[in-house]
Amino acid sequence: MPIHIVKELYGKQTEVLIQKYADRTLILVTQMGKVGSLIQATVPTATPFPSKPLFESSDPVLPEPPVAIALTPLMGTALDERSRTMTEIYVSQIATLFWCFNPGIRSPVVVGLALKREHQSEEEDETSEEDHLLFRGMMKMIAEAIVRSTEA
Repeated sequence: MPIHIVKELYGKQTEVLIQKYADRTLILVTQMGKVGSLIQATVPTATPFPSKPLFESSDPVLPEPPVAIALTPLMGTALDERSRTMTEIYVSQIATLFWCFNPGIRSPVVVGLALKREHQSEEEDETSEEDHLLFRGMMKMIAEAIVRSTEA
């Protein structure tokens, strides 16, 4: 049974949908009402992961994605280098959260990502405080959906 959560994060309606299949898990994260780019994350089956992260604190420590993670674009492309980098960061962290909350599962995680991007000039390569807060809020929301999916 799919898990679907909708929340407003910093003025942006954000949806997370998780659907488990026999051979992989699909996690869609959208602020645009569409699937967006699809990227598959994989790790070797023997890759160790830390225990479940705690999200009770206002500034949770997220588990670091493993060095062995492999990202394979399936559909869609980033508009520019910054978008590609941000997409890889999001997908790596989302997949890592999934594997941390599901210690017996190392099957691929396919992430669909469609996030609204604030207009930036090309000189603005730095991430803003709002970017950091949105990322953390989104990871907390995704962790909540993953926990619900493990209970379903």
